[in-house]
Amino acid sequence: MKANQPYIAFISEHASPLATLGGVDTGGQNVYVAQVAKYLVRKGYMVDVFTRWEDTKTPPVIDWLPGVRVIHIKAGPVEIISKENILGYMPEFTQNMLEFIKTTGADYELIHAHFFMSGLVAANLKAALNIPFAITFHALGHVRRIHQGNSDLFPAERLQIEEDIVQQADYIIAECPQDRDDLINHYSAPSYKIVIIPCGFSHQEFYPIDKQLARKTLKLDADKHIILQLGRMVPRKGVDNVIKSLKYINDKSAIQLVIVGGENEIPNPTQSPELSRLQIIAAEHGVETSIKFVGRKSREQLKFYYAAADIFISTPWYEPFGITPLEAMACGTPVIGSNVGGIKYTVVDGETGALIPPENPVALAAKIEELIGNPSYLSQLGQNALRRVNNYFTWLHVAEKLSTLYVKMMVKKQRATGQENTETKIIAA
Repeated sequence: MKANQPYIAFISEHASPLATLGGVDTGGQNVYVAQVAKYLVRKGYMVDVFTRWEDTKTPPVIDWLPGVRVIHIKAGPVEIISKENILGYMPEFTQNMLEFIKTTGADYELIHAHFFMSGLVAANLKAALNIPFAITFHALGHVRRIHQGNSDLFPAERLQIEEDIVQQADYIIAECPQDRDDLINHYSAPSYKIVIIPCGFSHQEFYPIDKQLARKTLKLDADKHIILQLGRMVPRKGVDNVIKSLKYINDKSAIQLVIVGGENEIPNPTQSPELSRLQIIAAEHGVETSIKFVGRKSREQLKFYYAAADIFISTPWYEPFGITPLEAMACGTPVIGSNVGGIKYTVVDGETGALIPPENPVALAAKIEELIGNPSYLSQLGQNALRRVNNYFTWLHVAEKLSTLYVKMMVKKQRATGQENTETKIIAA
């Protein structure tokens, strides 16, 4: 290990930091991996991110940023495959990653796995090379099954794999208290292994912008109450709940729901079953004229949408963490969110926004009307939201907490091998 420059490996099999966001399988995990890698470099680390190779035009190794490489590992056909169908290719991923490490002589101090399939790879590499690993699951199979039932398309063996990983991992990173409780209750995870480290937001990407300037930039109506839904277009995100709530708002003409996300920059229901379903729901509830679907947008554009909105809404059935509420709050926009998972950790009811039951459009409509009917209260919520995310949820804050955990892992490893290095203690400081 170079002085003050530990070398670590991330594994994120389906969520590359290079991916365009907004699709079915691209979202919060991609953002997490990208941002944490960037900020760990600032803390003195070197990071290799291993992800599945999906495009023959993409080089196997990309020097993405100073100190961060993205390494594409062949696992199955070199094409996009839905994450529910990747598990069978993980033995090949493991073998090819192992070959890369041996061929290049990469000397990783530790592995940080993201998602259960990456955890499976990390556990196998630990057995082969004695490299300790931590895992952030980002979502848990047991919880997913509870909420999605037969619509959960992941193989049934996911649950046993996760249970095994919980026992094999050196540490498990829970993203919020609910995540910790789920690990303990559904997986019998030892509490001493669990460290709560939240997700974050980037000051460079998200910050307050004048609302009217943002609306003018996006060509949105300056006089309407704009509510925003932004994120992956999948049923569990509860976009249909937001659409249905419009039916119960008294003055629909004063409201515009802007929906950002999807597979394409120009919304195309013929290519997106979920978009088609949502448009049908809007028509059935007679609210289609109050909705604007704008498609997928670049990271550079998102801050304008957050800033243009009076309220950001995120009402999924369940949510391991949820990064979009943080991004909205970082732009000074209050959040109405489901009282679930990470959202009930980041959004403080009555202080930075509001928490409501999921799948309850009547409750959502009532809360929307309450907030837009009190502009001074809404403004205060936005100011409180901005203050809260800056105090607790920056990526730098996340990287510092991760670094503390990594140092603990490295010191433990060095003591176990009789090679304790005082330099690592300097990094800890």
